[in-house]
Amino acid sequence: MVFKKLFSSLLYLLFVCTILISCSSSDNQIEVVQIMADADNDGIIDADDNCPSTPNADQADANNNGIGDVCEQVMSTRIVCENGMAGEFPCNNYDLMAHITLSGMAATAGNDVWGWTDSTTGKEYVLMGLNNGTGFIDISDPLNPIYLGKLPTATFNSPWRDIKVYNDYAFIVSEANNHGMQVFDLTKLRNVTNPPQTFSSDTNYTGFGHSHNIIINEAAGFAYAVGTNIFDGGPHFIDIQNPLNPIAAGGYSNDGETHDAQVITYNGPDTDYVGKEIFVGSNGNKVVIVDVTDKENPRNISTLSYPDVGFTHQGWFTEDHRYFIVGDESDETMLGIRTRTIILDFTDLDNPIFKAAYLGPTRAIDHNGYVKGTLFYLANYTAGVRFIDISAIDNNGLNEVGFFDTYPENNSANFNGVWSVYPYFESGNIAISDIDRGLFIVRKTGF
Repeated sequence: MVFKKLFSSLLYLLFVCTILISCSSSDNQIEVVQIMADADNDGIIDADDNCPSTPNADQADANNNGIGDVCEQVMSTRIVCENGMAGEFPCNNYDLMAHITLSGMAATAGNDVWGWTDSTTGKEYVLMGLNNGTGFIDISDPLNPIYLGKLPTATFNSPWRDIKVYNDYAFIVSEANNHGMQVFDLTKLRNVTNPPQTFSSDTNYTGFGHSHNIIINEAAGFAYAVGTNIFDGGPHFIDIQNPLNPIAAGGYSNDGETHDAQVITYNGPDTDYVGKEIFVGSNGNKVVIVDVTDKENPRNISTLSYPDVGFTHQGWFTEDHRYFIVGDESDETMLGIRTRTIILDFTDLDNPIFKAAYLGPTRAIDHNGYVKGTLFYLANYTAGVRFIDISAIDNNGLNEVGFFDTYPENNSANFNGVWSVYPYFESGNIAISDIDRGLFIVRKTGF
């Protein structure tokens, strides 16, 4: 009897399937198949699965943000750095607060990272560069970050994306063809009730096609796109004082292509330039200092190199504007040396000089570096982020006081691991973007 019922049920299912196939167009057949697809074979169809790429039949979602815990891998407890490890990650003096994987942000590679603190609510947000757009993450509760969603790339996917913030707007560029500069109103993140969402830009500036980096001098309200298809790759000036109406304001091409830069309103020891807007470009085989106060007449102040130059990649001023700390992206592989950080003395902008070089403990390649107070935060690819005390920089006394290594496989001179680091949140949260593993939030042990 049971067998007969089972057989009858099978015949009925076969009949229904036959009707579906015979009565549907080929397009509708494909649609039916897609609707019923279950890529990870966990018994939950992809249309309903909160993590369709990884089996999770329980659909666990601790923070109710629509992304399954197994896909997001968000932790709810601080993993303290003990005996040189925070879970699976090597460390010293820095704890792991949270980790969101690339799959948790529907991406396959990470790149730049920046931050925004909402002056109205005090909430902190990470802006994470991804191969297919820019992810926005609320880290106000750093143990339970919320992936709010993504602003898709303006044109094509690209492993290169760069982000900066001015007056509650994000400015985003990419190496993708014809990408231009996306402008996004960050206050929209306050009102996300059902994450993750797909966002749209508020305006797109098309005064250039691709760009490797974007630099903003917040004190002046100007952005500088570098590595573009205009001005021979030198800086393209953009007035962003009205963020929704960026205006081309000229450019500078005399020193060739700029890979990255910092632009400040100078307040350092060289009294000739106090109050001037100073551009310092990392230009492949040299560092260039340009007075860009007058956008119609930018003027080269000086140009310098340093011993065994490989590829001058990026640099950052100390807070007193006396020194400029530079990373060279190819000297480790070219010379077979440990991570080398270059210190330039900018006491006299007309006559800058090479001061010293600091060698780190590994042979990993250095990437982006930023200064906050007396610490230099170095994104060091496979060696993670290194925290370097520069309080004795006058005497060439740089000293590593901590690290967090997001790439535990090795510390070799390869382009894996940490792309960048954002250390400027007042809370002490530090955002780390990893090319292979996504976003990490760390904090100093005991803080």
